[in-house]
Amino acid sequence: MEERIEIRLSGSGGQGLILAGIILAEAAILDGKNAVQSQSYGPEARGGASRAEVVISSSEIDYPKVTRPQILLALTDEAFHKFKDNMAEDGIIILDSSIKEADTSNKIIQLPIIETARKDIGKSMVANIVAVGVITELTKVVSRQAAEKAILNRVPKGTENFNIKAFYAGCSLVENLS
Repeated sequence: MEERIEIRLSGSGGQGLILAGIILAEAAILDGKNAVQSQSYGPEARGGASRAEVVISSSEIDYPKVTRPQILLALTDEAFHKFKDNMAEDGIIILDSSIKEADTSNKIIQLPIIETARKDIGKSMVANIVAVGVITELTKVVSRQAAEKAILNRVPKGTENFNIKAFYAGCSLVENLS
């Protein structure tokens, strides 16, 4: 792992990206790394722009903000266009397959995150957890075991089973790329 990994999760309010950021940060801590998570909402909570940022490092984190993310998750077209130009040179952009136009010099991985949540799990509200699975499997920045434990620690009681199913559906999306 690089010394410092910066991840930006973006989409619209109500997609659960803040929770996804919290889960990734907690998973990193469970793996024995340092992590900082921050968030930003648009003026309207549900439907407005939403962003969660996570910094994960194997050493001390001296600056807690994301400046040039190596990983950008964009679940909406608006989020992609807002954040695509502020990436690390070798950064990877993970786009939901609903986003049609992808003009950037960064590597793009386009996956049906929202559709997988809706069709495979039966609940579009777990797209955030599908995304955690995608990021976990793609980057290996946190272990599956730590991510699963963080999910179980953070999701509402009674939703654990379908959230874990969503997590592994996200992991499978990446496994099926090769």
